[in-house]
Amino acid sequence: MAEKTRKQKRRRSRNGFVEAINGLLSLILLVLLLVAGGFVYAVMQFNAEGPFEEDRSFVVEPGNVLSTVADRLEEQGFITNADLFNYGSRFISRGNDLKAGEFNIAAGASMLDIIRELTEGTPVLHHVIVPEGFTSWQVVERVNADPDLTGSIDVLPVEGSLLPGSYTYQRGDSRQSVIDAMQLAMDDAVAEVWANRAEDLPLQSPEELVTLASIVEKETAVPEERPTIAGVFVNRLEIGMRLQSDPTIIYGITLGQSTLGRGLRRSEIEEATPYNTYQIDGLPPGPIANPGIESLRAAANPEETEALYFVADGTGGHVFANSYAEHQANVAAWREIEAERAEAEAEAEAQAAMDEIAQEEAQEAGLVEDAATTEEGAAEETQSQ
Repeated sequence: MAEKTRKQKRRRSRNGFVEAINGLLSLILLVLLLVAGGFVYAVMQFNAEGPFEEDRSFVVEPGNVLSTVADRLEEQGFITNADLFNYGSRFISRGNDLKAGEFNIAAGASMLDIIRELTEGTPVLHHVIVPEGFTSWQVVERVNADPDLTGSIDVLPVEGSLLPGSYTYQRGDSRQSVIDAMQLAMDDAVAEVWANRAEDLPLQSPEELVTLASIVEKETAVPEERPTIAGVFVNRLEIGMRLQSDPTIIYGITLGQSTLGRGLRRSEIEEATPYNTYQIDGLPPGPIANPGIESLRAAANPEETEALYFVADGTGGHVFANSYAEHQANVAAWREIEAERAEAEAEAEAQAAMDEIAQEEAQEAGLVEDAATTEEGAAEETQSQ
């Protein structure tokens, strides 16, 4: 009897152990299922469509770590869970591959799409465009006005040291880095053009080439005229004739740090400044603007011409003359064009004033509706048609 009791106790003990093991295994299985379910859910969320409905840009600042980027993505509404983005990106080994810059994120991009873009994509490039003939002051004003650049330009670049053109940069780049790129481009351009200049030019250095090119640049907005105008100035330099270029007078007044906004006065033409080529012999002491590559090439390889004079022709270009008598005739023709334009402008202004007075009188007499009503009615009639 005692033996039977002992066997029953051992059987119950074994059954309890088995039940405990089974319970433990069941618990482990449940935990694994929960973990697997959570993992599957996390993967699905990581790959799910994002919450935003239009393309947007996102900026990764230099030095940003993944957790910081994840928090900012959630704050800006790109993702719904910063922790999931953080750990998911680390799980697929993308946590240390972030690029700095601005990135375009497509509407509805998933977390996986976003981390791929931030680690494999190409940052958005912005542009600063510098027109030909801008002074260094004007260039700096334009660069300073660009909100996507950072830092300051502490020293005004030397006049003529910046090559006009379009320059790309990434959001957050420094303003000085853009200026540096312009200066490097000008150095390369001048070296190339100077090496391929025509023989026997009356220019002693690359610096003088840039100075002449800057005058050519400011004298015409017609690209085809640049070599001819350069030829006129080279002819004058060769015979010791003063250049007599109006833009040099203006630069002597403003030093390139403002625009004159009016015509030159006789007193300014007669005033002796280092840049007034009506008063000095040869070239001024330095450039009066930043010339473009085509003006540099024109100055280095001017057209062979006998012309010594040019004046505006009324179409935006110039007419050239070999003699002073011919030039005087061209000047007289230009003054006639200017007079006709001034007369036409005065007539147009007078007619506009008379029309305004007539309309006011008609309105006061009740002969026509007021201007606002008339315009509204005309718009409605147009729409009905």
